[in-house]
Amino acid sequence: MTERSSTIDFRPRAAMLAVAMTGLLFSGCSLINDRSDDYATAEQSRALKGIDGQPLPRQRAEFPIRDVEGSATLANQVPQPPDLTAEILDENYVVESVDDQSWLLVNDVPGRIWPAVATWMNETGLAVAEESTQLGLMQSEIVNFSRRARDLVGLGEATEDESRIVVQVRLAPGVRRKTTEVQVRPRTVAGAPGGLMPWQDESLDQGLEEDLLENLSSFLQSREDSRSYSRAALAMGSEPRVTLLEATAERDQAIAVDLPFGRVWSEIRRVLQDENIPVLDLDQSAGYFLVDGRPEEDRRRGWLTSWFAGDEVAPEATNRILLSEQDGSVVVTAERANDYNGGNYSRSLITRLYDYLY
Repeated sequence: MTERSSTIDFRPRAAMLAVAMTGLLFSGCSLINDRSDDYATAEQSRALKGIDGQPLPRQRAEFPIRDVEGSATLANQVPQPPDLTAEILDENYVVESVDDQSWLLVNDVPGRIWPAVATWMNETGLAVAEESTQLGLMQSEIVNFSRRARDLVGLGEATEDESRIVVQVRLAPGVRRKTTEVQVRPRTVAGAPGGLMPWQDESLDQGLEEDLLENLSSFLQSREDSRSYSRAALAMGSEPRVTLLEATAERDQAIAVDLPFGRVWSEIRRVLQDENIPVLDLDQSAGYFLVDGRPEEDRRRGWLTSWFAGDEVAPEATNRILLSEQDGSVVVTAERANDYNGGNYSRSLITRLYDYLY
C-alpha cells in the first residue's frame, strides 16, 4: 500500500478574497455621507432658558463684553503691569568697597559705559579736560571754577587759599565677563595740570568717592535706553583679569587673578557665599579658607532619614582654598583638608570658582 498525500492550493482563494475586500472598502466610502460642510448650512438652535426666562448659567459668556455706544474711549483703563525695571537696574549698578577702595560695578562692557561717563562729567559741571581710552582715564577741569561742580564735590563758599581740585575717573574691565568697574577720585593740585595725570591709588576721601559713585549710578540708570558705543574704548576689555592655569608637575589646576590680594580675598568670599559652599574657618593673613567642597546633593540626607534628622547634614571640612601672591597676581589653589579621608573635590572647587569669576 502506498501513502498518498494531497495539498490544497489556497492562493487563488486568497487573491479573490483580497479583491473582494478592496472593492468593499472603496464602495464603503460612497455609502457614508460626507457631513464635513453641514455646519455651514445648519440652523442655530435656540438658547436654553430657565423658568425665569433667562439663559442658563452654562450658556452665559465667561468673559462678557459690554456694549459700547459711539467711539468714545472707555473710562476704565487697563491697569499698567508692575515696573520691574528699577529692580533690574539696581542689580546692574552696584557700589562696592574693599578696604579703602570703592567702585561702581556695571553689568556692561567699557565701550558702552565710556560715553555715558563722559556725558555725566559734562552735565555735572566737571567737564572732560583730558582723557585716554588706552589707560581708561578721564580728567576734569579744575572743579573750583564751576558752581555745579563745587556742589557735586561738597565745596562751600570760595576762598582765596582753598585747594584746587580735579576729579579723575578710571574705567577698567570687571572681574566677571562683560562688566565694568568705575572709580571716581577727587585729588588736589597746585595749579592747572599740564595734561593727563597718572592715577592716584590712595583715596583721600572714600565717603566722597562713594557719594559721587551713587550720583553716577543714578545718572547711568536714567540713560539706560540712550546709551551709545565708543569704538576707541571697546578694546579696553580685551585682557581678562581671571585666568585658568592648567595643572603642572608642581601644582594642580589653579586660578590667577590680576588684582590686589585684599580684592581677590573679597571676591573668593563672595563666590563661596553665592555658591552656598560652607566655610568652616578662614584666615586672611594666612590666606586660606577651610570649606566643605562636596556638591550640594552630597550634603543632603536620603528621603527616609530626612524625615527624622532633616535634609542637610553637618558641614565637614573637606578642602582648603589657598591664596598666594605670585608674579604680580594672586594664585588661587585648592587641596584636600588634612583630616579628611573622603573624595577629593579640589578640582571641582577650582572649576566652580572660575566659572563664577569668569
